[in-house]
Amino acid sequence: QVQLLESGGGSVQPGGSLRLSCAASGNVYDFVTYCVGWFRQVAEKGREGVAFIDNLGTQRYSDFVKDRFNISRDSLKNILSLHMENLKPDDTATYYCATTRRHCHGSPLEDWDVINWGQGTQVTVSS
Repeated sequence: QVQLLESGGGSVQPGGSLRLSCAASGNVYDFVTYCVGWFRQVAEKGREGVAFIDNLGTQRYSDFVKDRFNISRDSLKNILSLHMENLKPDDTATYYCATTRRHCHGSPLEDWDVINWGQGTQVTVSS
């Protein structure tokens, strides 16, 4: 089983930037083969997909982060990154790294596609 360790969360003012990282260890087969990405969750709400990438080069972004967030991966170090710019208060949430067993094209990624979750990292956007 893969272990996913997120880092990089914190507090930032509106308009600011943050970079989240997710380091995969253990059995990384799913991490390197299939669609991986980030979900976020606000308390008492379900997890929503944010950004995803797979080994075919496909990237997907939710409309609410398009043109502001960029997902990338270091395939040698097994690190997934999410660079977030122009952050808004609505981006405040716990962000989770996730692996699946499908590719990123096709239907939108949902939480039921997820095989493994990281522990989450908090992002707070506030003035």
